[in-house]
Amino acid sequence: MSSILSVSQLNRYVKSVIESDDKLSDVYLRGEISNLTLHSSGHIYFSLKDNEQCMIKAVMFAGKARFLRFRPVNGMKVVIRGNVTLYEKAGTYQIIAEEMVPDGAGALNMAYEQLKAKLEKEGLFDSEHKKPLPTFPKRIGVITSPTGAAVQDIFRILKRRYPIGEIIFCPVLVQGENAAEDLTKAVRGFNKSKCADLIIIGRGGGSIEDLWAFNDESLARAIYECEIPIVSAVGHETDFTICDFVADVRASTPSAGAELVSPVTVDNMLIQTENIINKMTVTVKKRLDNEFQRYERISNVKVLSNPEDIINNRAMKLDILKTKLKSAYTEKVSDEKAKFAELTAKLDTLSPLKILSRGYAVAKKDGEILKSKEQADINDNIEIVFSDGSIECTVTGRK
Repeated sequence: MSSILSVSQLNRYVKSVIESDDKLSDVYLRGEISNLTLHSSGHIYFSLKDNEQCMIKAVMFAGKARFLRFRPVNGMKVVIRGNVTLYEKAGTYQIIAEEMVPDGAGALNMAYEQLKAKLEKEGLFDSEHKKPLPTFPKRIGVITSPTGAAVQDIFRILKRRYPIGEIIFCPVLVQGENAAEDLTKAVRGFNKSKCADLIIIGRGGGSIEDLWAFNDESLARAIYECEIPIVSAVGHETDFTICDFVADVRASTPSAGAELVSPVTVDNMLIQTENIINKMTVTVKKRLDNEFQRYERISNVKVLSNPEDIINNRAMKLDILKTKLKSAYTEKVSDEKAKFAELTAKLDTLSPLKILSRGYAVAKKDGEILKSKEQADINDNIEIVFSDGSIECTVTGRK
């Protein structure tokens, strides 16, 4: 009787058989991605299927996935290279992908289009964010390789067209594995130190692989966040990179970038300066003429030519006004005296003392005038008021 195996033993044996078969190592497979999972650990889990609806599970671990230049999505056709193995726990065989490229389109082109669409959606290319270039920058930052024609062209044009500008040069790698990181550090360094009024970043032409450092996402975000205006001058006129889209201004070549930041030559600046001086001279002369004419008009005014006449005229007017005021005051006082005498006579006629002087008297009780005998009782004390005084009486009877 054959020996009885456990499931683990069987799976382990099958795995060893599969992994020992040279035909199942370093296998190339073409298929369509489905059931894609981008794990937080960085691992990529997916299935690969073909037109006959056959399927194999696949995994690409984070160590390999981080080198992908594009983002896998469901439905994408790819070619992968890897090793076939068995996942013991589930008892299913799978392929561990070492490399993966889009089928029918280059990986770099795919990565470029994906990153471009992503950053455009986030608004990194919006014109509202673009900063204007200063007309007369004092310091011009240059980020490029210290070797090659690009740096020489930039320096030559700036020194010829704009010699008064100070060049702040930051040499960097523009190609290779560390180029993108080098470029990003340079942009952030300029932004932190604020040692330039604008920045030219670029390099000469080349293939998409040569220019790939300028398609880096970190570099794009550093350019977007930079407070200093940036001119992207990468490659030839037909070359476009992510750096071109996110920068404030895109120049077709490094030479064009240098011309762009120095829009006027020294001769043009001198001509413009002379024009400004001439305009200022004409403006000042016209202002002086106007002021002189104004002075002439003012100097002919009588108050300035003969101020004593003005003072004398004002004194005469003041005397006339004083006379009128005195006359009006006298007349007013006389009228008021006449009115007062008239009112006094009327008041005297109505005065109760006048009536009393004719032999009449007034009886009062407790200060109140008695208008009837009923208001006084027997033995009440009353006061009789005459024109020349009063007497106190006691009521002894009423009639």
